[in-house]
Amino acid sequence: MFATWIRGLAVGAMGLTAVATPAMADLVVGFITSQTGPVSSIGIPYARGIAAAQAYMPEINGEKVRVIILDDASDPSVASKNARKLIEEEKVDVIIGTAGAPATVAIMAVATELKVPLIAPTPMPSATVVDGKAWAISIPQNPRDMLGIVVEEMNAQKIKTIGFIGFADSWGDLVYNNAKTKADTLGLTLLTNERYARADTSVSAQVLKVMAAKPEAFLAGGSGTGGALPFQGLADRGFKGPLFGTPALINPDFVRLAGPSAEGLIASAGPIMVAEQLPDGHPNKKIGLAFKEAYLKANGAASTDNFSPYSFDCWLILADAAKRAAVKPQTPEFRAALRDAMYSTKDLVGAHGVYTFAPGSHIGTDLRSLVLVKLEKGQWKFYK
Repeated sequence: MFATWIRGLAVGAMGLTAVATPAMADLVVGFITSQTGPVSSIGIPYARGIAAAQAYMPEINGEKVRVIILDDASDPSVASKNARKLIEEEKVDVIIGTAGAPATVAIMAVATELKVPLIAPTPMPSATVVDGKAWAISIPQNPRDMLGIVVEEMNAQKIKTIGFIGFADSWGDLVYNNAKTKADTLGLTLLTNERYARADTSVSAQVLKVMAAKPEAFLAGGSGTGGALPFQGLADRGFKGPLFGTPALINPDFVRLAGPSAEGLIASAGPIMVAEQLPDGHPNKKIGLAFKEAYLKANGAASTDNFSPYSFDCWLILADAAKRAAVKPQTPEFRAALRDAMYSTKDLVGAHGVYTFAPGSHIGTDLRSLVLVKLEKGQWKFYK
């Protein structure tokens, strides 16, 4: 297996750290994440997930890996520049990254142009195709499924009207569009489509519009720390309806900032979030518990977030594909073979799901990769 060498920026007291790098390594991985800026509450867990993956699988086939870590500062333009630097100057064979859908899309554009595989721990709306091939896969559950099971739960609770506030970017679009598609099929109505920027510090105007619409329930289209604002605002205005969200909210910083305003929130999540409660025969239980052990070993504390397992699974998919690429790294032929191997991944068990990719499908999970969890007194509990 590929022994790992790391070069780049430190990521917090419990994250990745820089160490000496040899002149050459057999496989070069570029890892871009948001270590600073408004998306860092997601980006730092991604880095800790990579550290856990390396602790769990430090080698592949006796070969070395060099990992180069760059901070995109939560800025899509910086993410794009980082991707170009990693490919053109560092000659990486593959990129893993980043936090935030807009920055991930920016990286995908560069990686596709230069024909280097991208494994994204963040949802992408689609995978760009060049010369008949896509070069990027996305690890998180399909947004269609993330929102589908949430809207089905609303329907089961006989909810008919929904208020929505989400980010004014591609993530907000993914949440709203997929929720509306499912709601339309079930006869539910989204009364509002309010948006705000990730760096905003207030959503008072958006909350007032939701309150004026008088929805029975609220659906959030934010993530991380910024995702707490609508909950705080709705609580201040006395909203008492059921609260719903996506895996993007399952983050310690969100829980801390939202506090009592998010009590009772029901969100879709990967099975890793309730790994200990899964039945022994569940396909993700064994690897989920192994992830938690590796995370503790690598980071010195227990895993409490939904994001680090995504980057952990990126590493597992990379390792599996690299074994099957059968071409020497640091060549265009290897990158193409790695891309082909990624898209032929079949029934690979990770912490968040069981992955099967195919040409034309950049998302590899199905409904087995989701459960519903409920926030009770600051803790996520298995709901159904």
